[in-house]
Amino acid sequence: MGYHALKVQMSYEFTSLLPQSDSAHIVYEKFKDRFGKDGSVLFVGMQSEDIFQLEKFQALYDLTNDIKKIDGVEEVLSLTRLFNLEKDNELRQFDFVPIVINRPEIQEEVDSLKKEIYNLPFYNGLMFNQETSVNLIAITLNEKKLNTKDRIHLVNAIKYRAELFSAESGIELHYSGLPYIRIITSEMLEQESKFFVVLAMIIASIILLLFFKSIKAVIFPMLIVLVSLIWVFGTMSLLDFKVTMLTAVFPPLLIVIVVENCIFLLNKYYNEYRSHGNKVKSLSRVVQRIGNANLLTNATTAAGFAAFIVTGNSLLVQFGVIASINILVAYILSLFLIPIFYSYLPPPSSRHTRHLDKSMVAKLIPKVVNTVLTKRNYIYITALGLLVIAIFGVSKLQTTGRIVDDIPQKDALYKDLMFIEHHFKGVMPLEFSIDTRKPKGVLKLSTIDKIEELQEVISSYPELSRSLSIAEVLKFAKQAFYNGKISMYSLPNSNEKNFILRYMPKNESGKRTILNQFIDTTMQYTRISTQMANIGTFDIQRIKDDIRPKIDSIFPKDKFDVEITGTSVVFLKGSQYLVKNLFTSLLLALVIITILMALLFTSIRMIIISLIPNIIPLIMTAAMMGYIGIPIKPSTVLIFSIALGISVDNAIHFLSRYRLQLIINNWKIKESVIAALKETGFSMIYSSVVLFFGFIIFVLSSFGGTESLGYLIAFTLAVALFSNLFILPSLILSLDKYITTKTFKDPLLEIFDEEEDIELSDLEIEHIDTRGSA
Repeated sequence: MGYHALKVQMSYEFTSLLPQSDSAHIVYEKFKDRFGKDGSVLFVGMQSEDIFQLEKFQALYDLTNDIKKIDGVEEVLSLTRLFNLEKDNELRQFDFVPIVINRPEIQEEVDSLKKEIYNLPFYNGLMFNQETSVNLIAITLNEKKLNTKDRIHLVNAIKYRAELFSAESGIELHYSGLPYIRIITSEMLEQESKFFVVLAMIIASIILLLFFKSIKAVIFPMLIVLVSLIWVFGTMSLLDFKVTMLTAVFPPLLIVIVVENCIFLLNKYYNEYRSHGNKVKSLSRVVQRIGNANLLTNATTAAGFAAFIVTGNSLLVQFGVIASINILVAYILSLFLIPIFYSYLPPPSSRHTRHLDKSMVAKLIPKVVNTVLTKRNYIYITALGLLVIAIFGVSKLQTTGRIVDDIPQKDALYKDLMFIEHHFKGVMPLEFSIDTRKPKGVLKLSTIDKIEELQEVISSYPELSRSLSIAEVLKFAKQAFYNGKISMYSLPNSNEKNFILRYMPKNESGKRTILNQFIDTTMQYTRISTQMANIGTFDIQRIKDDIRPKIDSIFPKDKFDVEITGTSVVFLKGSQYLVKNLFTSLLLALVIITILMALLFTSIRMIIISLIPNIIPLIMTAAMMGYIGIPIKPSTVLIFSIALGISVDNAIHFLSRYRLQLIINNWKIKESVIAALKETGFSMIYSSVVLFFGFIIFVLSSFGGTESLGYLIAFTLAVALFSNLFILPSLILSLDKYITTKTFKDPLLEIFDEEEDIELSDLEIEHIDTRGSA
């Protein structure tokens, strides 16, 4: 596994949230085939009233040319690299010529260039905002480079050269654009995942040391953690999966799951050794009595992750497969290795078992038992009161998400995005794909008029930037046809159109021209491109729903097919799809967990009773989200499946101990509940503390989604601990023999027969009998 782990690779590709069969995905893929991928432009914004001063303009000229030379940069546009259409009367064609041909050497040249640039309405609102003195450098990046590790070096090279310009000119730069945001966030997530692995191991080690007062109880679980992590990356390599931003979050989670397993095993070992002082028998019972319950707890946790496989999203499917496999691997490793390691060690001393009698937890358990026995009504009233409050909180939940979500508002990435949104209304691509259903249908003047009419509708939405289309190109061409007169920037009439089109370059496939950016080679399809602000999915849907009837009134459905697409729309549909499927996966996880518990506990009544204390924490967490204002989105919905799979562990351990105590105590329910609570209380509290701190570390994340994962799961587990310590035993005692039936006593699945727990003393009795001295 170590060999294969070394071969695992990072994934740098942007994966759609939608399955390939989805209609929105199909429309977007067809759009990319015709016009190329959207969302591959990096924007560098700057605000300066002096940008047309000679020295600063020269510095911008040098910066633009240097960026153009960087490997992986396909095109650069800036104030010093804009193009104009010039009419060539001899050849009867428009020449696409640069406005700035050479580096200007005197201020008069720059003044002349400023006048020429500002006389081109085509670029106003796209490359510069004349009112606020803000201009952009638009850098088109190579798509292949964007899907490899080279993209990081590419962005760093651009930023390094740009920062030299910033230092030289004193102009502050703002970086944005979808590829830049994705590259920077993925790099930050990669660094964070490494940090959280180390932090999780440190915190788990400290907690183990505090609980068990033994360095061995730290070293051996950490060895198992390391082996488990090697298996994670090894299985990724064997299954030909790459490390995605989602699977990168799993290793810190696995650490706390492994440590939880070890705590149950070690607690049982110390508890057994303290009761009879026999090391071999203690280790034997660890495997027999805890192995059974641990198998089910790990299976339920794995089920919580495996439920993501049904979402159909490749990222979540891979996450579910890797997580579920390696949780079971971690169970096998801990079950085998802890007894093996401790079989070579001397028996634990009294110092190592002291925590079972003199720790704070040892003092807390009797109080829990007393509360359960004497104050059950208070427990029920408190639980019901909290549920009523929770239901009101759940009603306040909202479903939304943004393309650039989870980035803290104090981060430079977010501030730069807001800067460009403020001056240019957004950087998130939104496209309108128009099918005229006839070859050369785009060139009809009536179609061009309809396109302009739709552009006017688009301009009425404050969330959308100025749009571009073939209509704008024709306006640009008309202005050029009349020798650059700014008053001529308007749509040509039918006579002008015929003359102007003769001057336009031929729309040849494979050749990059101003035309094939907006129409395909058959001239049947065209596009209107705009940029959207970083608004939520609710607002994107509102705009879609509002603009659709307006589109249909401009472009009759019987003559045109108009599709709204682009990264923004794919993200919206993907988020809706994912949230829906994640709820399905949560229900599936609940069903799987119920079936697994049925195999061990058989009694339907007992299963229902055991699930109640573990559904309450989920409701409480949803309520917390509603009160705080955390919306339901892909990064928060997956919390519930994970939390359910983990929180039910305590119930399983308690019920498995309870069933054994029923046998020992001759079916006396009260005595069995007390004994089970005393025996499992330590492990329940210890493991919950480890899990709580294992998840709470994620609040240190720079990303809202990961931060929410941390404190929401930590909160769920904290509520689940109290729920399983107080509500579950209270319900068993209150409902008494109604739920503790014979079916609970006789399970369908019993990996180790608890009734045949062979004592070494039994073997001795046979030996004594042979000598006749019973």
